Amino acid sequence: MKIALVTPARPVAHSGNRNTAQRWALLLRELGHRVRVLTAWDGKPADIMIALHARRSHDSIAAFSAAYPARPLIVMLTGTDLYQDIQRDAKARLSLKLATRLVVLQDQGPAELARGLRKKTRVIYQSTLPIKHAPPLQSCFEVCISGHLREVKDPFRLAAALQHIPSHSRIRAVQIGGAMNPAMRREAQRWIRREPRYRWLGEATHGAALRRLARARVMVISSRMEGGANVVTEALAAGVPIIASRIAGNIGMLGRGYAGYYPPGDERALARLLWRAESEPEFYERLRHLCAARRGLIRRSREKDALRQLMLELQT
Repeated sequence: MKIALVTPARPVAHSGNRNTAQRWALLLRELGHRVRVLTAWDGKPADIMIALHARRSHDSIAAFSAAYPARPLIVMLTGTDLYQDIQRDAKARLSLKLATRLVVLQDQGPAELARGLRKKTRVIYQSTLPIKHAPPLQSCFEVCISGHLREVKDPFRLAAALQHIPSHSRIRAVQIGGAMNPAMRREAQRWIRREPRYRWLGEATHGAALRRLARARVMVISSRMEGGANVVTEALAAGVPIIASRIAGNIGMLGRGYAGYYPPGDERALARLLWRAESEPEFYERLRHLCAARRGLIRRSREKDALRQLMLELQT
């Protein structure tokens, strides 16, 4: 089938949505489909549209639905869709109605949808290729945080937590990700001057970011909102324990019983977990074990099979 895969993320962007679009395009091509990846639908015929982001892709969704009302239309819901836009944006809500199927990236996603929408919703966990765990630095207990510096990610919560960790701790924090605006850049530079245990590396290639992640003792995800973060998938693949803000998107990835959650925005609670990870070997091994138990969810073959099943549903 001919598939128009629409993502508002530009080709040069290193965003999670762009990564998802490129990976899905590859998997769908392997399944025998012809896929064009677009930032907006160009009106050319397609048998199916897959649109990432209910609000930002709404114009493409509405245009395709009007042109081909009987053809399948899949809408993948991002974190801002699930936890913000569908509560307040009429276009995002209309996209949900126009969709033949909705896709969420973790198992807490359907709970955010009206009951009538859940029956057409499918959970597809994102996958990543195997990542070889690298020997950690012996000179310190390196903690990594990765992602663009923007407000929804609460990017400096890890830096703030360092102030509440004992002075004799060996924890050192490394932050990877470009500043999305000048204010974020200034704030990162302020933290560099204020906290000697913090380093901001700025934008990095995906490969370089993965190499840093693979050698880290712990990965922190501090977001206020997530739909199902790629960086969590990558940490699971690399065997790096995770400390995460207790938000629905992270719970859907790591499970309700995960031991490494802290209340969003609470740097003191984050500091306590980091100190426990460094100073209590039993706690650290528990995090490792719990993360290893979730690794099966992010196998490439599992994601590919889920996409195959979704395509078969829409052909019947």
